[in-house]
This record gives sequence, structure tokens and C-alpha cells, in this order.
Amino acid sequence: MPKNSKAVKRELDDDVTESVRDLLSNEDTCDDSFKKSSLIVGGGSDAEDDAARPAWNSKLQYILAQVGFSVGLGNVWRFPYLCQKNGGGAYLVPYLILLIVIGIPLFFLELSVGQRIRRGSIGVWNYISPRLGGIGFASCVVCFFVALYYNVIIGWSLFYFSQSFQQPLPWHECPLVKNKTTTYVVPECEKSSATTYYWYREALNISDSISESGGLNWRMTICLLAAWSMVCLAMIKGIQSSGKVMYFSSLFPYVVLICFLVRALLLKGSVDGIRHMFTPKLEIMLEAKVWREAATQVFFALGLGFGGVIAFSSYNKRDNNCHFDAVLVSFINFFTSVLATLVVFAVLGFKANIMNGKCVALNTKKIVGFLGNEISRDLIPHHINFSATVSAEDYQKMTVLIRGVMEKDYQLLGLGSCSIEEELNKAVQGTGLAFIAFTEAMTHFPASPFWSVMFFLMLVNLGLGSMFGTIEGIITPLVDTFKVRKEFLTVGVCLLAFFIGLLFVQRSGNYWVAMFDDYSATLPLLIVVILENVAVAWVYGTDKFFEDLKDMLGFTPFRFYYYMWKYVTPLLLILLLGSSVIQLGMTPPSYSAWIKDLASEKSLSYTPWGLAVCISLVVMAIMPVPVVFFLRYFNIIDENAGVVSTISYKKGCIIQEIARPEEEDDASLIHAKSPSPMPGNSIYRKQNGEVPDSTPNGRYGIGYLMADMPDMPESDL
Repeated sequence: MPKNSKAVKRELDDDVTESVRDLLSNEDTCDDSFKKSSLIVGGGSDAEDDAARPAWNSKLQYILAQVGFSVGLGNVWRFPYLCQKNGGGAYLVPYLILLIVIGIPLFFLELSVGQRIRRGSIGVWNYISPRLGGIGFASCVVCFFVALYYNVIIGWSLFYFSQSFQQPLPWHECPLVKNKTTTYVVPECEKSSATTYYWYREALNISDSISESGGLNWRMTICLLAAWSMVCLAMIKGIQSSGKVMYFSSLFPYVVLICFLVRALLLKGSVDGIRHMFTPKLEIMLEAKVWREAATQVFFALGLGFGGVIAFSSYNKRDNNCHFDAVLVSFINFFTSVLATLVVFAVLGFKANIMNGKCVALNTKKIVGFLGNEISRDLIPHHINFSATVSAEDYQKMTVLIRGVMEKDYQLLGLGSCSIEEELNKAVQGTGLAFIAFTEAMTHFPASPFWSVMFFLMLVNLGLGSMFGTIEGIITPLVDTFKVRKEFLTVGVCLLAFFIGLLFVQRSGNYWVAMFDDYSATLPLLIVVILENVAVAWVYGTDKFFEDLKDMLGFTPFRFYYYMWKYVTPLLLILLLGSSVIQLGMTPPSYSAWIKDLASEKSLSYTPWGLAVCISLVVMAIMPVPVVFFLRYFNIIDENAGVVSTISYKKGCIIQEIARPEEEDDASLIHAKSPSPMPGNSIYRKQNGEVPDSTPNGRYGIGYLMADMPDMPESDL
């Protein structure tokens, strides 16, 4: 007997026994004929292809992955802007209501189907309804579009991160131009500001319109290559490699946000910003636009429709409490947005005080020049001393007196309005917040390079966490469907995305990022999630889905979800889709261009070819849904094609699981039933290679295949 043959035999026996027990536990417990039927083992060669599915090392790692995916750059630079624009603290009310009504039910739905079927988005929707299999392909296309430009933003953050290791920071002040006779400030910078000039001219070297490509920006090209290299290395082994990175990429942003909040609260004016932020404007809360924007933010904040949520949950155990996960991750996302809002407006409050102080100092100099001529000295309160710094309160008292006396002539003095409220009302979002407003505020921080390094490292980590989920939403469905090596596919996708991404690192690249952000995801994702909801609630059936959840979770979910999935959520999503389409129709497609000569932004309309690209992005993202539907409907592609077994084993593996027909109402995700095999398609093989006349396991049509090992010792079989 060969050495260690007993151990090998015991391991094989244990695996086969466990596989049979697992299979039986997933079959209909009422069908005794299946349990009594014999198991025919034969030869085969596919065991390695159906190796056991990877799994998370721990529940914490999985939660961090979902949090990292859902908490992204939008929490830092989109949510605070919407909060300020839509009623301050009052905006939190519609957001929280819509999170409970739309966000958590849909998030729970995606977690449930991914965890039970244990496939990526393509396999999940193929399994539920082959005719709706295009939903998964549409998710992959949208993920790819988003990944193209999202990683460019990570590249921008890497560039600013690399430039932060110097004192003073390079965007601290406007550069000077020296010639033989004089030294002067760069006109473009003098007309705007130091941070604005650095962003548009030094970092992006932006062109005047999307039609002027201007060639590649080599510094941003290197940063984009670095960003894709980081994503590729982290994702190359799937969750086994990216899961370990999650411990840092998901937790580090919280450390930075808390540090920023503590530091900002110690700065003058931070409380003014927070007070301005959370002062509720209740009249705005009643506007329909506020609810629409809150619903859109909820939708995108949780990453619904991308496929990343389904992909991550597909690596869970089937009895994992995904309802708890859905509620936990949703509220972590919400409180992260609130924390980021506190940080942003504490810092912007400090910046507003700085700007207001500069405005007061400038106008005070003008008033001193007007004394005795345009302005009488009697109008100046006696306690104001111009030789010292005039406070904002004294300046306001002084200008009120001057305006009251001079009335119409006051405008001729050219005194600007110096108000902290007006500074805080200058709403900024996106790159304008991160790379202009926030960087300007940090130049006034003590030890500003340290805080700049921390801030941009936080942006990189927030972006990477979301990128991992986005790429997983592409890789997992393709690996599950086409059985390709994950390592090769990951490298291939990253290389392809990098070369297409060169479009975004031209001098006109910022305009392309804005175009993709506006048109490649919003409408397609809304349509995808509506179809997901309809597929589960109406095609598969809410009642059957509830039975599946009860068997999977061990308890029946709240009846609240039944009515949400079946009636409320689809209706709200259709209303949101309709309002988004109307908004796009009412506002002609345009983009904000930086005009060098004016040193300011200007709204430009897209050229005809630009409009064609915008439309193409929407059409390409949605096209897989009708294409797959018609191919299946007219039997151009067999509805059984591409259906992958939902159970895989290490030693024994299912060769084929025939797709359940739509008319078989007693089918269940949990019970994993399938109808009788078609005549002539028997999937069983005896050890001698003879094909039996009928399947031994009755109507289930499930067989095992063990690898033929004729040359191995008898003890190993």
C-alpha cells in the first residue's frame, strides 16, 4: 500500500460524504425517492474547474468590503453639497425616509439573491429568469464605464498626494513670472485664485473645450497607470487578496475624518460652518426636487445595480444573516455621510472666516481712503481704531451706518459685501470641493503638508474601496459564466481599462469625466434596478422569495419588505426614472469648461458628435437587456444555455443542472429544484463508461462525476 494512502482514502471519503450530505440538505425534504436513489459515480475531468467557491476569511472582512464599496467619494463631496443646497439639516429627513423605503429593501434584495445563488450578477439573473439575463450584462457594462473614469479621480488624488510633501504647498500662492524688467503674477491666477489656478493649469493643464484634445498630460498618465496597477494587484486573487486590503482601505478614511473633525473644531469659525450646515430650512424640504435628489443619492450611495453587492455576497455562507448586514451597512453609510458633512463644513467655516477677514481688511482700506471726502468721519463709530485690525462685527456696524446715510451713492464706493453666510452659501461639490475649496482651506492649517497628505490619502482609499467592488462586479460574473482564470481576466480588464482611460488624461480629459459621470450610469442603473426588483417580486414571485428567505435565514423577514418589493419600491423607482428623464429633456446636455483668457468657468453645449457619444453611453449600457430578451424569446439562444449549477464541490461536482422552465411554479431558489432532463441528454455515466437508460435520481436530474484515475493505486479510489 502506498505511503499515506490511508490518509488520502479518508480525505476522499470525507469529501464525498460531505458532498452527498450537502446535496441532500439542499433538496426537497418531502421527496424521499430522491434520498433513496443511488449515486452513480463515473469518470470525468472537470473537477478542477468546479473547485470550491472562495469565501471570506471572516464576517468582519465581508462587512468592511461592503462598507468600502458603498462608502465612496460621493459621501465626502456630494452628500454635503446636497445637504447645504436642499435645506441643511432638514435634508436629512427625506434622505433617511428614502433610505428606509428604497435603500435598505433593495440592498437586502441584492444581498439575498447573491448569497443564495452564489453567482455574480450574470448568473443570478440568468437563474431567476433567463429572458432577463441581460440585466447582469448591463450591470457589467455600467461597472466598466464607471471604473474607466472613477480610477482617473484616484489618479488625480495620487497626483495631489505626491505634491503634498513640500512646505509651503505648491498651491499656496500664485506663481510669479519674471522678465528682464518686472516681476508679475500670472494673469490667469490673479483673476481666479491660487488653488483654482493650480487645479486647472498645473494639474490638468486643461483645454478650453472638449473638442480640443490637447494631447496627453504625461503626469496624469503616470498617475492613472499607478492607480490601475494598485487595483490590479489588489484584485488579482479575488477576495483573497482584496479582502486583506479592505482592513486598511475601509478603516483608514474614518481615522482621517475623525482627526480632521477634531482639528477643525479647534479652528476659528468651524462652529459657524456647522451651524450653517444644520440650520434647517423647512420650506425647502417640501419641494419635489429635494426628494428626487435625496432618492438619487440614496440609490448611488449604496452601490445598487452595479453588481458589486451581489458579487461580494456570493462568497458568503448560505445561512449568513444578510438582513442584519443590509441594515448595518446602510446605516454605517448614512452616518459616514453625516460625519463627512460635519468635517467639510467645519473646514469650510474656518475658510469662510479667513476669506471674510481678508474682505474686511480690503474694504477697510478703501473706507480709510474715502474718509473726509466721500465718507464723513462722523459716520465712523468712535470705538473703531483703524490702526488696529477691524473685527467683522465692527465692520458690519460701520457699513450699516454708511449705507443708511449714503443710500444710492453707497454702490459707487465699490465696497464688497463681507459676510460669512455668503461665503458658506457658495455651494461647491465634486472636484471643486476636494481639489479647490478644501485644498485652499488646508493651506491655512498649521502643518498644512501633513493634513494635505492625510486628506488625499483618504481620497485614494475611499476611491479604492469603491473600485474593488466595481471591478468585482465585472470579474465575478464573467468568471462564473465563462469559466476563465480570474488572474488572467483581472489583468486583461485592467489593461484594457487603462488604455481606454487615456481618453481621460488628455488636456480635455476633465470634460470626458464629467460626460461619463452624467450619462453612463444614472439612467442605465435606474433601469437595471427596476428590472431587478420586477424580476424578483413579479417574475419569480414575492411569496416564493419570502419562503426562500425563511429557509435561508431561519426566520421570516418583516412583512414590510413584502409590500416594499412588490408595490412601493418599483413605483418610486419608476417615478425617479421618469423625473430623471424629464430633467435631462428640460436641460440641454452641456458641460462646464474652463476658459483660460477669462480665468473662469463657462457652460458650453456639446457638439453634435458629443451628443452622439452621450446617447451612445446610455444605449450601450442598456442594450444587453433587450438583446438577451429577444434572443431568448425567439429561441435564437436556448433558455437552458448558460445556466450554471448553483452548487460546486471539491471532489465531486455537478455536471449539468437543467434549467427550470418558467411554468414550474414550485421551483425555489432555496430548494434548487430542476425539472426532468430532456430525452437523450442523460448526464450520468457508470464507471465502465456505459450510459444508463434513465437518471437514477428521478426528476431532479442531478449527477456526480468523480475524476477517472485509472493509473492510481486502488487505495486512493
